[in-house]
Amino acid sequence: MSYPRIDLDGALIAITGAARGIGLATATAFVEAGAYVALGDLDEALAVQAAAELGDRAMGHALDVSDKSSYATFLDAVTQWRGPLDVLVNNAGVMPNGPFLDQSDRIDQLTMDVNVYGVIHGMRLALPGMVERGRGHVVNVASLAGKFPLKGLAVYNASKFAVVGLTAATRLEMDGTGVSVSTVLPSAVRTELSSGIDVGILPTVEPEDIAAAVVRTVETRAAETAVPGYVGVLANASGLVPEAVMRAVRKLAHDDAAIARVDDNVRRVYLNRIEKQ
Repeated sequence: MSYPRIDLDGALIAITGAARGIGLATATAFVEAGAYVALGDLDEALAVQAAAELGDRAMGHALDVSDKSSYATFLDAVTQWRGPLDVLVNNAGVMPNGPFLDQSDRIDQLTMDVNVYGVIHGMRLALPGMVERGRGHVVNVASLAGKFPLKGLAVYNASKFAVVGLTAATRLEMDGTGVSVSTVLPSAVRTELSSGIDVGILPTVEPEDIAAAVVRTVETRAAETAVPGYVGVLANASGLVPEAVMRAVRKLAHDDAAIARVDDNVRRVYLNRIEKQ
């Protein structure tokens, strides 16, 4: 597929969950590429502060992605600031961990509301204008957990499987409109999201690695980009491996890290924050 080119110099980008972690690293990378970037985050003060530190090419705004009206208000503010939106990055997400039978209905609902409905709301609000203009790009930050399930992250896995499927289907529906929809699938990222979990030999990456992959999709318009790439290949191939063999590999890789290899004191800081949402 070919798409109308988006020149990042002067382009308008909106990023959710942008006050910290992957979102902030992505905002920084886009600003460095010459774009104007709107940082949306539930923590408005932190988003405004982060934008101020990035300079006059950035703005910060309150955003609760689980609330469609809040998302609409954010995008309205973005277009009033700089005009039509070129790129939307659905990055906001939460990752509660623990045995499936121990997790609460409220946290399950929060996970789906933020990780899945946040993406749905963003695309439903941003895509119509992009289609009307015949150009635009949406990047949904999912996870390799959306291809390779892990113990202790059952509902998180479900949410990311949903984002992978949602992105793929929406991308097909956008054929011929000039608008592309891509997903980026990180391995474990060294951010607060995975704090306190010892992932053992599983590959870890920096937020800047994911940011670079997100920015790169504006040029490549690739359907899926795994970070690191080889882990994406392994995740796709895992379904072809006999279950008994795969279980042995999983044990070696400590796929129970989100249950059995957790520093509860460190992890509790993150869980307390998201449980207040």
